[in-house]
Amino acid sequence: MSVEALIIWLVVGGIAGFLAGQIVRGYGFGVVGNIVVGIVGAFLAGWLLPGLGLGLTGIVGAIIYAMIGAIILLLLIGLIKRA
Repeated sequence: MSVEALIIWLVVGGIAGFLAGQIVRGYGFGVVGNIVVGIVGAFLAGWLLPGLGLGLTGIVGAIIYAMIGAIILLLLIGLIKRA
């Protein structure tokens, strides 16, 4: 992975984390925490979702992937915090 690709993933993950924090209210960690969760969710979704046959491409597809990963991660962390 090149430096440019890593920077793009970080930016996309940050945007997705912010959007996921807006969608999943009550389980967030503030703006900075949600951005970090979005970055982690972007990496997880980029690794898992193509294996499921979801064929999104381009920057919008990357943001959607990352947002799905961040939402799932926020929900999982919220469930763990409750237990």
